[in-house]
Amino acid sequence: MATSPPHNPIVTLTTDFGQRDGYVGAMQGVILDICPGATISTISHDIPPQDIQAAAFVLYQAFNYYPRQTIHCMVVDPGVGSERHAVAMRTSHGVFVGPDNGVFSLILNATEVLEAVTLTNSRFQLARVSATFHGRDIFSPACAHLAKGVSLAELGPPVVELTRLDFGARLHPDEARIIHIDHFGNLILDLTAHDIAGVRQVAFKIGHTMIRSLGRTFSDVDEGELLAYVGSSRDHVEIGLRNGNAAKALGLHLNDVVQVVRELD
Repeated sequence: MATSPPHNPIVTLTTDFGQRDGYVGAMQGVILDICPGATISTISHDIPPQDIQAAAFVLYQAFNYYPRQTIHCMVVDPGVGSERHAVAMRTSHGVFVGPDNGVFSLILNATEVLEAVTLTNSRFQLARVSATFHGRDIFSPACAHLAKGVSLAELGPPVVELTRLDFGARLHPDEARIIHIDHFGNLILDLTAHDIAGVRQVAFKIGHTMIRSLGRTFSDVDEGELLAYVGSSRDHVEIGLRNGNAAKALGLHLNDVVQVVRELD
């Protein structure tokens, strides 16, 4: 049963396709052919290829700034054509469509899932489904039909359990893990301002390097100096290098650990 279509429906796209090839254009064409009134918005097409963790963070970074009825299409799908499920879920802040490979792990932590289905109904897919391009043939049609007012339940049967990966989980109170490295080389930690509320002084130890306080912005330090600060991404603590690349300077990578030294009130 169809529902009332969203007013001015918005569909976002997050992929690892880049802009060089016609993959993004094909997805946009499918969506607009089915739902000409849709507005398509790009979150990112520059996710590193097959990088589920980076994709999960980028979507988590942006989704809640969109209207609540937004439909978010995620296509970072190294298991395309395998037994991994194609899913759609309605949450307290948007609808999400994509592979059930853990890419929605941070969304699942940040929102309440109200309904989730497996995308099995061929009526809402392209007539020919490629084994290697479900973004065009399954996910884009699903998003477009949802934008037109098709109910989630029509797309397929309920999902019993969605895949969750642990890259958003805190390891230890005295450790913070790097869960994302942004374009500037800033290290985004799985530590938030909430986690250190009530702490008089906090320092961060990386090997022999110590950052002895939590700053506010880059101008708090001289050029070429490291600092820790509460960043713009959902209050996660970040480590940066003024006018430089902290990841390269420190030789750190995704999932590396930073020691957190606290002085409690």
